[in-house]
Amino acid sequence: MKTNYLRGAAANVLLLGAVSFFNDISSKMIVPILPLFIKELGGAALAVGLIGGLREGIASILKVVSGYWSDRTGRRKVFVTTGYLAAAVFRLLLSFSTAWQHVMVFVGLERMGKGLRNAPRDAIISDSLPAARGRGFGIHRAMDTAGAILGAMVAFLLFYVWGFSFKTIIFSASIIALLSLPPLYFVKAPRREPRDTTLSISLAGLTPRLRFFILIAGIFSLANFSYMFFILKSQDFFAGYLPEKLAMGMPILLYVLFNIFYAALAVPFGMLSDKFGRRKVLAGGYLLFALTSLGFALFCSLPAFIVLFALYGVVSAIIDGNQRAFVSDLSTTELRATALGTYHTVIGLAALPASLIAGLLWKTVTPEATFIYGAIVAGIAAGLFVGLERGFEE
Repeated sequence: MKTNYLRGAAANVLLLGAVSFFNDISSKMIVPILPLFIKELGGAALAVGLIGGLREGIASILKVVSGYWSDRTGRRKVFVTTGYLAAAVFRLLLSFSTAWQHVMVFVGLERMGKGLRNAPRDAIISDSLPAARGRGFGIHRAMDTAGAILGAMVAFLLFYVWGFSFKTIIFSASIIALLSLPPLYFVKAPRREPRDTTLSISLAGLTPRLRFFILIAGIFSLANFSYMFFILKSQDFFAGYLPEKLAMGMPILLYVLFNIFYAALAVPFGMLSDKFGRRKVLAGGYLLFALTSLGFALFCSLPAFIVLFALYGVVSAIIDGNQRAFVSDLSTTELRATALGTYHTVIGLAALPASLIAGLLWKTVTPEATFIYGAIVAGIAAGLFVGLERGFEE
C-alpha cells in the first residue's frame, strides 16, 4: 500500500511538472520579449518597473486567499486548474494590446491565474513527497524551467529567424498554454476535511520562526526586482553596436542561458538543501545574488553578460524552490497551503516597490544604480538571515 502511495505521489509531482513544462514554454515565449514589447508600445523604464512589479503584486493577495480557501475547503486541484486556465485566456488577450497600458492590465490579470494556482499546487507537491520536499520542488522547478528554455528558444527563432511580430509570438504562446492543461486531469489530490477557520486565525497560527523567514524572504524580494531590467541592460548595450534586430535578439539568447543554468541546477540544489539544511544554501543564494547584481552594475560586455546571466540562473536555482521547501518545513500540514500563500503574498507585495524603485533609479540616476540597490538590499537580507536564524536553532 505504501509503495502504491509513493508511486502516486511521485506521479503527482511529474504530472504537475509536465503542466508547468508546457505552460512555461508558453510563458517564456512571452517573458524575454515583454520588456521589448513594452518599449515598442511606448513604455519607458518606469513603465517596465510598474508592469514588472504588478506582474507579481496584483496576484499577491490572491495567492494567500487561494491558499487559505484551499485549506478551508480541503480542495487543491480546482484552484490549480482554474489558475492555469485563466492565465491562458489573458495571454490570448495580451496579444491584442496596442498600448503599454493594455499590457499592464492584461499582464496583471494573467498573473492572477498564477496567484490562484501557486499555493495549492505547491501544497500538493509538498504533501506528495513529505520526506524529500527539496527534491520534489527541485524536480518541479527543473521541469518548469526546461519549458522556459524551450520557450525562450522558440521566441528567438520566431522573432529573429522567421520574423514574427511580438503580437504573433504572444498569440502563439497563448495556444500552447491551453494545450498544457490535459495532464491536470490525472493529478490525484484527495479532498481533505474542510477546516472551520478564519483567515486571520490561520495567519496568526504561523510559528514565529516561519513568520521570521517570510519576513526575510520579503526583504530579499525588495532586492530581487523584475528580470526585465537585466534584459534591458543587455539590450541597451547591444543596441550600441549591433543591427537593431540582432540587438533585440541577443537578450533572448542570454535569457535562454539563464534558464539552462536554472534548469540544470534546480534539483542538485534542492537535494543539497535536503542534506545540509535550507539555511546555509539560501544564505549562499542571497549573497550570490548580491554579487551578481553588483556585476551587472560594474561590467558591460558580451563575456560579462554571459557570465552574469549564468550566475543569475544559479541564483534562481538556489532560491526559488528552496524558499518554498523551507516554508513547507516550518508549517503544519493543516495550514501548509495558507503558509505558502502567505509567503507568495509577501514576496509578491514586495515585487511592486522593488521594481518601481529599480525603474526610478534607472531613470533619475543611472541604470547602474538599479543594480547597486539590488546588491545592497540582498546583502542585508543575507546578513539578517544568517545572524537571526541561528537564534532559532540554539
